[in-house]
Amino acid sequence: MSYLFLGQDSLSKDIKLEKIKEECLAHGFEQFNFDCLYAKELDLWKLQEALLRLPTKSRQRIVLIRDAEKLKEDVKEYLAHYVKKPFGHVQLILDVREARRSDHFLVGIAKYVKVLHFGVKEAPDTFRLCQEIERKCIRSSLKILDLLLSSGEKPEMIMGGLRYHWQKNYLAQQERAKRLRLLLSCDCDIKTGRLKPAFALERLLIALCC
Repeated sequence: MSYLFLGQDSLSKDIKLEKIKEECLAHGFEQFNFDCLYAKELDLWKLQEALLRLPTKSRQRIVLIRDAEKLKEDVKEYLAHYVKKPFGHVQLILDVREARRSDHFLVGIAKYVKVLHFGVKEAPDTFRLCQEIERKCIRSSLKILDLLLSSGEKPEMIMGGLRYHWQKNYLAQQERAKRLRLLLSCDCDIKTGRLKPAFALERLLIALCC
């Protein structure tokens, strides 16, 4: 299958990408079966080589093309034919931030690919962070954390939000106690100055996702 990601909400795109990886790639072999290519630097030979490469101990592999609106004309021409009969061992994802209605390439391929819209950029919050923790997605959890901290959210507010969601959800008592212990340890690391807040929170998320 081929996908067309449209829109500027990069966080939601990354979350969807992680879901596709979980569905398609064998655990432990993700790095061998995933190519991230950038349209501006991509030539036809490099694209063909990526699409022809067979998966390593996995049913499929993923080829992601970022900023696909900047593809060269010969690459667009090749892809316009490829999406009509894609290789079964490849999940191709074309990531487009800004699409113009006059872009004949995108209009032409739209009926042969699965089009997903990510037009509204959602502000990150601890609810979305909790969702990714529940899914055990370390990468997207860390990205949301980075966005929260970059936007000025204080570490104690992030930890308070996590605690609030865990108390509201019907977690098993043992699981809730484990999470609260990790949260308390993180809080102590920050307040005693043992670790910088960002690093302490990153450690917390990794522990929760693992």
